[in-house]
Amino acid sequence: MIDLYYWPTPNGKKVTILFEEIGLDYRIVPVNIGRGDQFKDNFLGISPNNRMPAIVDHAPKGGGAPVAIFESGAIMMYVAEKEGKFWPQETHAKYEVAQWVMWQMANQGPKLGECGHFRRLGDREGDQSYAVRRFTDEANRLYGVLNNRLFDRRYLAGDHYSIADMISYPWTVGWEAQGQDIAEFKYFKRWFDEVGSRPAVKRGMAAGSELSTDTSKLPPEEQERIRKLLYNQRARPAPAA
Repeated sequence: MIDLYYWPTPNGKKVTILFEEIGLDYRIVPVNIGRGDQFKDNFLGISPNNRMPAIVDHAPKGGGAPVAIFESGAIMMYVAEKEGKFWPQETHAKYEVAQWVMWQMANQGPKLGECGHFRRLGDREGDQSYAVRRFTDEANRLYGVLNNRLFDRRYLAGDHYSIADMISYPWTVGWEAQGQDIAEFKYFKRWFDEVGSRPAVKRGMAAGSELSTDTSKLPPEEQERIRKLLYNQRARPAPAA
């Protein structure tokens, strides 16, 4: 029913968790970001930001032509609304969830991603001590936001598990590499352990694991090729008139 353009990164795993929780019939279409699949014309027709995940739903609600969607948050909102699961549509409850989905997309994902990037970078591009401190501290602040939110509620949007929890979980699995100690955040840790123990979350986190490559074991020249492909990209030229 749904083609999922995917590579096993935290952003991709948000979507596979939801699909596994619903029990959705989906097909993984690998987008090998280390090979440059995300820049191919057929994929850009679905995801103009040249980032996965993206989906094509061949059986949209109400029928009609297939629906293509990029950005993990938009995908999760679309699927949860279509299936009537994990995103209540009553106004108060709906936006309780939506605001945390937006928080993840605008804050948690980008900042934890930068944290990991600069902590892995070392000194290959010069002194990174300010960037490491800046993003490690910001990561700590964001874990604090989660911790305080979960002080008096079971899940991010209240008493019910939702796409807000699913979208936020995958980025927290790398807490150690982000320079954090989750023992500092006991309310977050309770949520982290509970969400991580769900069978569908385990399946979603494992989806496509056979596709992964440990880049640290690749020859230096191959590691450099992948870095040039993934980082410091500039604008693609617009098509000729």
